Amino acid sequence: MSARGRRPGAARHGRDRRAEVVLPVPGRGRFTGDAPSTAVIGGGIAGLAAATALAERGVRVTLYEREPALGGRLAGWPVRLADGSVVTMSRGFHAFFRQYYNLRGLLRRTDPGLDALTPLPDYPLRHRDGMTDGFARVPRTPPWSALGFVALSPTFGWRDLAAMDPRAALPLLDVRVPEVYERFDGISASDFLHRINFPEAAHHLAFEVFSRSFFADPRELSAAELLLMFHIYFLGSSEGLLFDVPREPFPQALWEPLGGYLRGLGGEVRTGTPVHRVRPAADGDFAVETDGASVRHQAVVLALDTGGLRHVVGASEELGDTGWRADVAALRTAPPFLVSRLWLDRPVRADRAGFLGTSGYDGLDNISVLDRWEGESARWAERTGGSVVELHAYAVDERAERKGVQGRILDRLHEVYPETADARIVDARHEWRSDCPVFSVGGYHRRPAVRTPHPRLVLAGDLVRTGLPVALMERAATSGFLAANHLLAGWGVRGQVLWTVPRAGRSRTLGALARAAARR
Repeated sequence: MSARGRRPGAARHGRDRRAEVVLPVPGRGRFTGDAPSTAVIGGGIAGLAAATALAERGVRVTLYEREPALGGRLAGWPVRLADGSVVTMSRGFHAFFRQYYNLRGLLRRTDPGLDALTPLPDYPLRHRDGMTDGFARVPRTPPWSALGFVALSPTFGWRDLAAMDPRAALPLLDVRVPEVYERFDGISASDFLHRINFPEAAHHLAFEVFSRSFFADPRELSAAELLLMFHIYFLGSSEGLLFDVPREPFPQALWEPLGGYLRGLGGEVRTGTPVHRVRPAADGDFAVETDGASVRHQAVVLALDTGGLRHVVGASEELGDTGWRADVAALRTAPPFLVSRLWLDRPVRADRAGFLGTSGYDGLDNISVLDRWEGESARWAERTGGSVVELHAYAVDERAERKGVQGRILDRLHEVYPETADARIVDARHEWRSDCPVFSVGGYHRRPAVRTPHPRLVLAGDLVRTGLPVALMERAATSGFLAANHLLAGWGVRGQVLWTVPRAGRSRTLGALARAAARR
């Protein structure tokens, strides 16, 4: 990337007029003659972003995905229910926040108006003590967002604000990327909140909204990631905490159209094709080895999850240098999480939220009523008179007995929404996974970056360091575009323009105070 800055027209890419543009290295628009062949290994968000940016500029792209369908951790697959219905199962609810400029830009390739997404009216959070917070009425622009939240919240009031340690809390208002990692990667999210005297009654606001979004125990999560999340979603951006969700299951709404778009650009999409090894050749090319085949490419994008990246790099003895290989081998995943989807024979009460974050309910982290927004679920509910409910439990103890966890969060659903206790479960699916990256205390500098020791081998994914204020799905999309841009720059081709929320806090006065406090 050659430059960054702000443009008066930034609001076209989101509501926030302070969104920052990240410009690619200058070059010609696309290949006009013989173009290099590039392997993109991994068909999730990061891989699709990289493959799209490359194919749009004339690169010959082959996308390898080990699973039968695209989407990575947002993939879906058909299942037949006990009543004979064929429906789409997935790994669960994901929120498409308005700050996800680059992910939304990727989706606009096939859906210019983002008509496949629909907004949810609020992001309510309910604690077992009866307190409920929401964000629908909170102003979006800082500092009014923070002040408005304090004025409206039953769990975080003016007395709580006054009781916080102002000097210790100032970094919340002046997050700078990547400097935040230098200062706060060495302590945990939990310890940071205790350090600033964040009120105990409101800890669920920080942990459930931000920390547990990483599927991690806040005692193990880097405080730098927590601070970054506060900045992206609340104190550094005017986009707010409201979000959109797909109107149909992920494959139909998002990935099948994008896969078709990629094929239309001349890209080859090979689903059901795991890559076992990547071998660098003496001339700088790479041999990508799949089941019974070895294909030569001029460049490679590794857009894999943590386990997949460790496996491929570990099996590719000639890739990288000793330090880089050790850093990849050291990557770890977050604790297991559970997604339970229930097809019930009667509706959930009409006034229930489509999505509800929960705290204090024995590990139940949120409840979704899918038929409130997803067309497939709504059609099933209308036909049967029932409802489709999804439960999430994050950071589950690895020693926990799984059926016990499934039963416990079902009991908590009955406590939160009592009308479900009398419902018959027509069918249920329980997805246990443990493949999300963990951003542990002190681990930032060992996380790999987009660039690798090979100039034409790059990494992408939400586990990758980008140096930009992005997280979760947006980090995946942004890293994919960055990976493509690095390769394109080496070939003299102009890459993808990117957008992010501001890289620093919005208030110069508060920023100056925070920096002065840090020097004391």
